[in-house]
Amino acid sequence: MLATPRSAPEMLALLRGVSRSFYLSIRLLPAPLRRPIAVAYLLARAADTLADTGDLPAGERQAVLQKWASAVAGGAGASAASELAAMFAPLQHDDAERKLIMALPLCLSWLDELAAPDRDDVRAVLHHITDGQALDIERFTSGKTPSALESAAQLHEYTYLVAGCVGEFWTDLCARHVPGFARLPLRQMRELGRGFGVALQLVNILRDAGPDLAAGRCYFPAGELAAAGLAPEDILREPARFEAVWHRWQVQAGQGLELGMRYADAVNNRRVRAACAIPALLAARTLALMRAAGSARLQHKVKVPRHEVRAILARLAVTLAGRAPLQSSFARLRWDNPGP
Repeated sequence: MLATPRSAPEMLALLRGVSRSFYLSIRLLPAPLRRPIAVAYLLARAADTLADTGDLPAGERQAVLQKWASAVAGGAGASAASELAAMFAPLQHDDAERKLIMALPLCLSWLDELAAPDRDDVRAVLHHITDGQALDIERFTSGKTPSALESAAQLHEYTYLVAGCVGEFWTDLCARHVPGFARLPLRQMRELGRGFGVALQLVNILRDAGPDLAAGRCYFPAGELAAAGLAPEDILREPARFEAVWHRWQVQAGQGLELGMRYADAVNNRRVRAACAIPALLAARTLALMRAAGSARLQHKVKVPRHEVRAILARLAVTLAGRAPLQSSFARLRWDNPGP
C-alpha cells in the first residue's frame, strides 16, 4: 500500500494521473519508502501546476506559489489549501491537474501524517523546489517574446533546485528506510543522486524546448545562443543553427544519466535498484529518439512509445533488475534503434 487503506487508492489515482515514468518507479518501492516519496511528488507537482497556470500574471502566480510553500512548511492553515483549490481548480485545462489541485488539502493531510524525519525531509526538498519555481516565474515574465537564461550558471542553479535536490532527498530516505541501502558511502550516493536529478531535468528541458519557447521560456543560455548567431525568438525559425547548442546540452544530460546508472548499480535492494533505473532507461531512450528526430523535435514533443515502455519493464522483470542486464539495457537504449 502507498498509505493507509483509506487514502491509498486516492493517492494512487492522483499519481497515475499526473505522472508517467515516476509512477512506475513509486509502485516498485518497498512500503516504507512509497508514502513519503509519493507525498513529496504530489506536493511538488501541485506547486508546478500552480506556478504554470498561465491565465494569471507573473506577480499573482508568485504570490500563490509562496502561499502554497508556506502551507507545505506548516506556516499556513488548512484553510489556505482549500482557498487555493477553490481558486485554481477551475483554471486547469487538464483533468488530472484539476483533480490534483482539488486535492490540495488532502495532500497536506498526508504530509502531516508522515513520521517526523520524513516530514522534515519532504518540507526541505519542497522548499528548494518552490524556490526554483519562483525563480522561473521571475526570469520568464513576458509570455510573448521568449527570453533566455543569462548563463549556464543560472541553468545549473535551476536544475539543482527543481531536480538535483530530489536525488539527495531520495538518497536520504533510502538510507533511513532500506537496510544496507548501497555499496557506496552515503556522501557519494548523494552526489550521484544530485547529478542524476539534474540530468533528468535537462532531458525535460531538451524535450520541451519547443513548447517552452512558445510559452516565452528559453532555458538555453543567451551567450551560447548569441555565439550561434541566435536570439531566443530565432530558434523556431532557424532550428538548424540551434543544433549545436542543443547537442551540447544533450551531451551533458547523457553524462548525467550515466551517473544515474552508477547510482542504480550501487543500490543493493533489487526493487529500489529497478525504481532508480527506470527513469534513467526511459530518459536514455528519449534522448535517442530526440537525436533521431532532428530539428522536428521542436515541433512535436518526443515521447517513448508505450510498447517500448512495456518492453523495458518486461526486461526488468525477467532479469530481476540484475546489475549487468541493467547496464546492458542502458547501453542499448542510448542508440537511436535499440532493437528488440
